[in-house]
Order: sequence, then structure tokens, then C-alpha cells
Amino acid sequence: MSDWQEARLPVRRIGPFGWLLVGLRGLMLGAVTYGSLGVFLLLRLVEKPLFGLHRPVTPWITQFVCRAGLAIMGFGYRVTGKPMQGQGAIVANHVGWLDIFTLNAADRVYFVSKDDVANWPGIGILARATGTMFINRRPAEAKTQQAMMEARLRAGHRLLFFPEGTSTDAIRVLPFKTPLFQAFFTHGMDRVLHIQPVTVVYHAPKGRDPRYYGWWGDMSFAGHLIDVLATPHQGRVQVIFHPPVPVDAFADRKQLAAYCERVIRTAHPLADRAG
Repeated sequence: MSDWQEARLPVRRIGPFGWLLVGLRGLMLGAVTYGSLGVFLLLRLVEKPLFGLHRPVTPWITQFVCRAGLAIMGFGYRVTGKPMQGQGAIVANHVGWLDIFTLNAADRVYFVSKDDVANWPGIGILARATGTMFINRRPAEAKTQQAMMEARLRAGHRLLFFPEGTSTDAIRVLPFKTPLFQAFFTHGMDRVLHIQPVTVVYHAPKGRDPRYYGWWGDMSFAGHLIDVLATPHQGRVQVIFHPPVPVDAFADRKQLAAYCERVIRTAHPLADRAG
């Protein structure tokens, strides 16, 4: 394990006001999320048989919930650049579970996630309902998963994945892994697809450690969620959409991955400092 993964933030002590915030924000967040899930599932009963893989309506509900969630938690939120139009995929740096809210609020996308997320209490059902594509790291499954990605891309889904392969401490961008990029170079996909790099930056509350919103190592989801909900004055999130690039402008997946990593890292104001 790397030094940064072993480092830990000091334990955050939560006072009475903090626990009050946890209760109020938690209730509002749960009501909006799971109340909207009911509407979402009812609409899917109509949407799925009519449109198959295409989802013309329900992604708008997901986007509404995530925008509302950021507001309920008290985050400042800013988007620069524009989400691309047309067929393609998005790649972004990965900080933690907050990315679900941050990136869904900015664009109607479908996450590519590790398959164990499907079984997370509370989160798994949301991920499955909203069309998350689950993958594993077994080499034997690589071709099957590549075919799944291709089918989703051909259906017009903008898949969003995190090439770092893990969440971080919010102040670094890890080297990008290349296997998932291979799906963009099969069966002529490279001639029609574009890839859009996106940099996500979490600015800690004033006076707090820059790693405040990072979620890494053995941090629990419940503990991190409580810490975020208990924060009286949140920091802010910045989402930077970089210009999309055609896949066929690159010779192979390694060149494409290296380009995306360089663009995302260069735009991250904390990454160079972290090394």
C-alpha cells in the first residue's frame, strides 16, 4: 500500500449541532432519493418495454436527485465547459462516493462500476435502477464486458468510468489503467465515438485539510457520509468538462488513456502539489 493510502485524517468529533445536521440532512436526502426512486421505477415500467436500452425520461430524475442532494448537503457547485453531445464516453478522476452526486448533477450519464457496488446496502439498488454497468477484474470476463460496453454505447448511453480504478484522497490523480479503453477501438467504434475528459475538484471547507472529502483506504461509507452530513459549512465542488476528442485520433488505447490522464491531471489545481 502506498504512503498516501496509509495516511489518515484526524478523527472528526461531532458535536450536538453536527448530529442535528446529520439528522435533518439525512432525512431530507433519504426522502428525496428514495421518494424519487419510487417514481423512477414506475416510469421504468413504461420506458423499458417501449424503448429497451434507450432511456429518454428516467435519467432526468437521476439528475434532479443529485442536484438536490448537493444542495441538501450544502455544497457549493460549479460546472465549467459543456457536456458533449452525441455518442461517446466520459472519463474522470475518482475521489469517492460524492462523485455520484457531482457527476450525475452535471450530466445524464451511466456509471461503470466494480461489481461489488451492486450489493452495497442502500446504494446497490440505486445503482442498478439507474443503469450502472457493473464490471469485475477477471480476465475471463473481459470480452463479455467489452461487448456490454459496446452495446450500451451503440444505444446512445454516455458511459462514465474512472480509469484510476480506485478512489483517492482528493489531492492527486493516479495513473490511468487502460483495459476499459479497448472497447472504443472495436468493430469500428473508434470512427464514431468521442471521449470527453472531466476533472473533478473538491475544495475543502475553509481551514480544513485539503483531503477533507477524500474517501480512500479502509474508510467506511457510513462513517464518511456522517462526517459530510455533519459539516456545518461545506466546501465546494468544481466540475471541468474538457473538449471531447475523436477516438480515431489516437493509435491505440494506451495513447488515448495517456492523453485523458494528462488533460485531467493538468487541470487539477491540487494534483501537482500531491505529486
